[in-house]
Amino acid sequence: MPEALRERVEAALARFWFRPSGGIGDRLVGFALRPLEMLTVAVSGSRRRRILAARSQPHDPPLVIVVGNLVVGGAGKTPLVATIAGELAARGWRCGILSRGYRRRSTEPALVAPGDDADEVGDEPLMLARETGLPVVVGADRRAALELMRDANPDIAVVVSDDGLQHAALPRDIEIAVFDARGAGNRRLLPAGPLREPLTHVRGMDAVVVNGGGSSPVAHPRIFASRLVPVEFVALDDPSHRIPAHRFASHVAGRELLAIAGIASPQRFFDVLDGLGLHSRNVALPDHARIDPALLASRTEELVVMTMKDAVKCDGGIVQGLWVLRSVAHCDPSLIDWLEAAVRGQTTA
Repeated sequence: MPEALRERVEAALARFWFRPSGGIGDRLVGFALRPLEMLTVAVSGSRRRRILAARSQPHDPPLVIVVGNLVVGGAGKTPLVATIAGELAARGWRCGILSRGYRRRSTEPALVAPGDDADEVGDEPLMLARETGLPVVVGADRRAALELMRDANPDIAVVVSDDGLQHAALPRDIEIAVFDARGAGNRRLLPAGPLREPLTHVRGMDAVVVNGGGSSPVAHPRIFASRLVPVEFVALDDPSHRIPAHRFASHVAGRELLAIAGIASPQRFFDVLDGLGLHSRNVALPDHARIDPALLASRTEELVVMTMKDAVKCDGGIVQGLWVLRSVAHCDPSLIDWLEAAVRGQTTA
């Protein structure tokens, strides 16, 4: 399917999934998609049984924490992965991170270095490597990526996987399901709804994290809150030049601003900028899209602001006048306390 057509289809489905119950038209669409939904139910059920069977068997170190989501689209799991891994590392645990590397050129597992090319390793893995300074391995095959992490870092005690909740081959000790303020939409499975697997599966997972407010769409004995907090703007041509997020509006007063976001939900980024008192011309790009140098070269605005995920794709290009908003996931401290207790208990058992 051509990229432009795929984007239009995905946008139309997203509107159907997350809007309030409609009229007869929505019911007819839902009925037509029911056979495909039942296929997703069958596949996800079989996969979940394999995961649960594997979890009952011990595996070689390191301990693996999987942070994933049941709902398609960005739910804030990547910043949460960076925070979890960083906080555990700050408490003395040797941590590493696994990531898929969506749309990278290769599917083979690879170590990620801060100076790598986003096209080669993926934008999110590169962002995680630069933000955390921890070992990061990228690979579509999460088991192979985990083996490479073990080989390259024999002293790793904990590995945090950015997504992989539905990757049955990946061993795991702790599963965290992440939701955001959208909840579970119409609570149906793909393609009739946004869910990759039934909400009932969450009951067998270890914890739920809700990003950005709202309540969990499923009952669970262990629910934590998290929110993405804008911290500072960093100049791409001089990373030592940093301005606190709440002061940036006064710093750029009187200058025109272009905002670019190639993430799952660009409007969230634009809303954050608006909340910081910034007025910009907004350009929304598809998730993981490469920023066209012509867009930057032809702009009339003096300054450009973008997300951390977009910034890693600007290496070697135009950087003057470009600023990246650095945001950090702030989660309940009790989440890290619980994780550390679980890690300590399982690594000393």
